[in-house]
Parts: sequence; structure tokens; C-alpha cells
Amino acid sequence: MTQIIPRPSQHPNDPGTLVEMAWDPITRIVGSLGIYTKIDFENREVVECHSTSSIFRGYSIFMRGKDPRDAHFITSRICGICGDNHATCSCYAQNMAYGVKPPHLGEWIVNLGEAAEYMFDHNIFQENLVGVDFCEKMVAETNPGVLARAEKTLAPHSEAHGYRTIADIMRALNPFTGEFYREALQVSRYTREMFCLMEGRHVHPSTLYPGGVGTVATVQLMTDYMTRLMRYVEFMKKTVPMHDDLFDFFYEALPGYEQVGLRRTLLGCWGSFQDPEFCNFRYRDMEDWGRKMFVTPGVVVDGKLVTTSLIDINLGLRILLGSSYYDDWTDQEMFVSRDPLGNPVDRRHPWNQHTNPHPHKRDLEDKYSWVMSPRWFDGKDHLALDTGGGPLARLWTTALAGLVDIGYVKATGHSVRINLPKTALKGPVEFEWKIPQFGSNTIERDRARTYFQAYAAACALHFAEKALTEIRAGRTKTWEKFEVPDEGIGCGFTEAVRGVLSHHMVIRDGKIANYHPYPPTPWNASPRDSFGTPGPYEDAVQGQPIFEENDRENFKGIDIMRTVRSFDPCLPCGVHMYLGDGKTLKTLHSPTQALTGE
Repeated sequence: MTQIIPRPSQHPNDPGTLVEMAWDPITRIVGSLGIYTKIDFENREVVECHSTSSIFRGYSIFMRGKDPRDAHFITSRICGICGDNHATCSCYAQNMAYGVKPPHLGEWIVNLGEAAEYMFDHNIFQENLVGVDFCEKMVAETNPGVLARAEKTLAPHSEAHGYRTIADIMRALNPFTGEFYREALQVSRYTREMFCLMEGRHVHPSTLYPGGVGTVATVQLMTDYMTRLMRYVEFMKKTVPMHDDLFDFFYEALPGYEQVGLRRTLLGCWGSFQDPEFCNFRYRDMEDWGRKMFVTPGVVVDGKLVTTSLIDINLGLRILLGSSYYDDWTDQEMFVSRDPLGNPVDRRHPWNQHTNPHPHKRDLEDKYSWVMSPRWFDGKDHLALDTGGGPLARLWTTALAGLVDIGYVKATGHSVRINLPKTALKGPVEFEWKIPQFGSNTIERDRARTYFQAYAAACALHFAEKALTEIRAGRTKTWEKFEVPDEGIGCGFTEAVRGVLSHHMVIRDGKIANYHPYPPTPWNASPRDSFGTPGPYEDAVQGQPIFEENDRENFKGIDIMRTVRSFDPCLPCGVHMYLGDGKTLKTLHSPTQALTGE
């Protein structure tokens, strides 16, 4: 349950004018994220924000000494939401370490599975979790004036989605009773089925391995996938224009709303969907095959694309501490001093990281979170990149790079065009996501999520066609054998649903010597680092205006919640147990043991 704790602040320059308010835990997600703010109600502004996580992630500790071949099975359990993204990324890292290249069909199947995951997860989060922030019931509680205006505002694209007014859209988003809310739940069911067709089960794949997949690929399998995919394509033809109408209305109804959640445009995307025609998983070729991915990797700084090289991205990774509950590792072993190309690898790189938990009492002026602070070093500054919730960064980098052109999707250098073919009820439709004029803010992070759902569906159409070509040609092999080396390193890069995901592994004596997964959670939810730079949640919330109509006593914090949820916060990637000090946790395995204590 959200706790709101108001009390006057002892602000040195203006005592008593700031009110401290906390939302801990943030609702509608796994409950370990807390947002602590100081608000100036007179000037309607959030003055300060701290993001905390109350749980420790320790996979990097207990992965040591494990058989490398188990890495994807273990790390998929990092998260009960995007576990398949972890399994996929781990397999990518293992492919590099083992020197194995999966058969083409195996990679197309992995792509189809990941596309289904994007469709499933973005749908359920956008419509059944984020959508609640914009539904009739929520707007009536927080901005009744906006709802009154919505009742009188015709939806510009009503012929595409079927809702006459903006208020009708808001009613359709009401939880449990709204028409669109309920429809989205059905969509989540069959998109999950799509994933299971490709990778066995959701969310922990049973047929995904380094070297490929164990899925038996047949024409019937692809037909079963495609029948569901075309239903999803039909769904997106009304979802995109519906959300455009809703989000555009908020800009019109609340002048200045573009400032909500706005931060400097610092976006990271590690790329997604390998092209097996080019990808061999060799580090030396990573820059080339990375640029052939169907979502282009890259870093965007102040709206400009500064690199599309996965080698640059890899070498720029830095793990900082500062406000985190850990001791530093500056006097501990370095596992990798140079990459396979001879480039120096920094001590603060994931290959060289050590995890030294040191619990503290929460102190917002010192240590206050279990999340570390990943940063990307551009040679001058340690940049607090965010993922834009995943889709904003993916579409922005892909659009600027202009490298993707597969018919169904095309990057133009300033936009991404998405072509959806004829379906049962509608003819062909083209959508175009354009780089937002307002930059990276709350509304645009949410809007990009809708467009990327359509993008993932369009890519899946291409992948299915490629897979069918392989099957019909008799090239049905889906897995390539490999051997685990005694010594080796690997790194995997992909996009989890919420954004950047990397896995770094060091093998010694045939066992894992060091392993560090970095999902979107630490990038977005990081606290202030050792340079005092706030993390993206903190940075996006503090300084933003407040448009809620409620007074201080009845304040819901809806604009703050919309901003945090626009990043698609997902804290399971921080849920792990560490006892420390040589303590052992004993589990009773049977009713007899429970009764006898044996």
C-alpha cells in the first residue's frame, strides 16, 4: 500500500515550504521500489527525488563456480517477468565464449520468441498497468477539469478505434470494467501462447540453449504462430491511433504537460533481433553484426546518435557505487585487462566487477539503495543513460541510424515506418513513429511503447517468413554442438522489454569465474552515483511540474506516478537472497522433516 508521509521540511533557504512525500512501495509493480520526494506545493513543483530499492540482487555471487552451460537456466530466474530475455542474453554470451554459431532457423525461432515477449509484456503493462493512470476513474480523482473537457473532445481517429470522445477512451481503460482493458487481457493470453510455441514455456524457456534451440520447427508450428500474430496485428491497427488521440489530448488539455518526466535525452539501446545471415557471435566482428540487428544498438546524447558500435558500447560500461549498499572493489582482482581486440578494459567494467554487499541503514544523504549505478563513459563524462522504458531508446536509435529496411519496417534517419498488412477487418496500414519534438518525457515514453508493439509485430512477420523459407527448403537444423573452453570470456547484448540488457561472463578451469547481468532496472532505478549524478527516475521526477488538481491533503501524486511508470519499472531483477558471514539456510524437503526436525 502506498504511504504518503507529509511533514514540513527544514529547508535552509525557505523553511517550511517544502513537504516530504514518499510512495513506498510503488504500486502495480513488484513492491520494492520506493520514491521519496520533496514538493513545493506553492510553486507546484517536485524539488527533489530519491529512488530506493529495498532488495539485494546477488546472482553475481552465487553464479561463481557454476557450469557455464547452466548460466541461462539460472539467470532466467532473475525475473519472473522478463526471464526469457535473460536466458536469451546469457545464450548470446555463451555463444561468444564457446565460439558457436547457431543455425539460421534456430536464430529465427529465438527472434520470434523475443518478438512475442515484447508484444505480450508491452501490451499487459501499457493497457492494464500504465493505462490505469489515464483511465476515467483516475482522471476523475486527480483532474476532474480534464475529464470534463475530455467528455466534450471528439477523438480525431475515432473511425480507426471506435471511441467517439477522449472520455470514451478513458472509460475503456477503467480496470476490470473497461472494454479495452478487458480486451488487452485476452491479447496477453494469446501472445503468451505465441512465445510458448517458439520456446516451450513462459517465462523460463525450456527449449533455449547456447548453440540454438530444441524447438521442432514445422510448417504447422509457424501457422499456429501466424494465426495469433495476425490477430495481434489487427489489434494494433486500433491501439496506435487510440493512444495517439489520448496522449495528444493531454498536451492540449494541460499546457506545459510536456515538462512532466522530461530529462536530458540520454538514451541507451543495446540492440535486438539478430540477423543470422551476418551474426557469428565473434567479438572481433561484433561491431559489424551488431549493426545488422533489426533493432539498431546505439547511444543517443542530447538527441544525437553518438555510436552504433557494440564494441564502443561494451568498452564504455562503468559500474559506479556512491549511494549503494556495497563496498568498492578497487583492490580486488581484475579478470579481464584487455578485450579480444586488445583494447584496455576498465576496472569498473562488468567483466571486472566484484559484488561486496554492505548493508546500511537507509540515509537519503548517504547510502539508500541496493541498486548500483551503471553509467556509460564517453571518454569525458559518466553518463546516466536511461532506456526510455525500452521502446523510446529502441525507436530513437533505430530511426537515427537508418540501417533497418525489411519491407515491414524502415528506418528513415528521422523516423521509423511500420507497415502492417491486410487483416480480416482492415486493409494495409502504415504507422510512422517520429522523433518527438518534446524530447524524452513521460508521454513520449508511453507513446513509444505503443508504436514498438506494432514494430515487434511487423518484425515477427519478417522472421516467420524467413523461418518458413528454411523449413520448406529442408534446412530444419536448429542447434549446433559446441565445447566449453577451459578459459574464455563472453558478452551478450540485447533488449529486455524495459530496455538494455547485457551479460558478461568469465570462464576459468571450465567454470564460471565471474558473471554479471545488467538489466534495465539498475540503469533506470540507480541512485546518485559517486559523482553525485542522480539516476534517471530521480532526474526525471525532480524538477517536474505538478498538474494534479488536488490540494496537499488529498494529493495522489499522479504526475509522479505516471513518470515513474513510464519507464516500465520492474524490480524483480533486484530480488535475490544473500546471508553473508558464512551463514547457511536450511530448507525442509518433506513433511516428515518438518515434523521431526531431522
